[in-house]
Amino acid sequence: MRLSENWKDYELIDASDGERLERWGNIILIRPDPQIIWSTEKENPLWYSAHARYHRSNKGGGSWEQYKKIPAQWSINYGSLTFNIKPMGFKHTGVFPEQAVNWDFAAEKIKKEGRPLKILNLFGYTGCATLACMKAGASVCHVDASKGMVQWAKENAVSSNIADKPVRWLVDDCAKFVQREIRRGNRYDGIIMDPPSYGRGPGGEVWKLEEQLYPLVELCRQVMSDDPAFFILNSYTTGLSPAVMEYLLGVLLKTKFGGKVSSSEIGLPVTDTGLVLPCGSTAIWEK
Repeated sequence: MRLSENWKDYELIDASDGERLERWGNIILIRPDPQIIWSTEKENPLWYSAHARYHRSNKGGGSWEQYKKIPAQWSINYGSLTFNIKPMGFKHTGVFPEQAVNWDFAAEKIKKEGRPLKILNLFGYTGCATLACMKAGASVCHVDASKGMVQWAKENAVSSNIADKPVRWLVDDCAKFVQREIRRGNRYDGIIMDPPSYGRGPGGEVWKLEEQLYPLVELCRQVMSDDPAFFILNSYTTGLSPAVMEYLLGVLLKTKFGGKVSSSEIGLPVTDTGLVLPCGSTAIWEK
């Protein structure tokens, strides 16, 4: 398992009874996580003095209960990057901290290439991976179906003092965008893809990962340059194993570009237990 263990402003303090106890800067949040099926003693006093807790509703969604006043937005840092945190209606904060291990991988590959790279970040969300690639020296095309998420990503770029770096911010359906890029002849040296298990595009298009992942990666292969550096595929879908994603990248990318494929779960260290909470899977092709 690959760990995101270089955080200073984020900490997974404990995990028990379907919940995470987390520190975001100096704000303590309790958020649900259905894979935490164990029940351990909640000995850490922060369980009982958190700033806010997210409660799921049996009708779907949920809401935050504030025990102490928290700002509508605050910032945390990861290295030289700054991300704006906003507790949202569906338990999220705008950052998936476990993805830091993939941001680091992408940034390292970009720096090692020693040439200008064009990176395509599909389902780019609030732009954490985009910012890491921009900071490493690549020009990035950031695509997400949500106008609000793309705006948030732009704000993160401003907060990180890299808004002047080469980047395209696009609100679009990812598959349709890639199809247009194929027709336009645009090519990319690296692709990052973090698709949702289920979602809708800006025009109401239904997205189901298991049904549409293979054809989307097949499309993406057609916008890769003649000398690509990497392809990162991430998933939170429990039915899609790391080995399945690795095989998919193998048959679509390794057969065309050579290189190697690998896959693993990614996870976050839990401070109080010394154990690791798994947080999704990543498959990687690299030259």
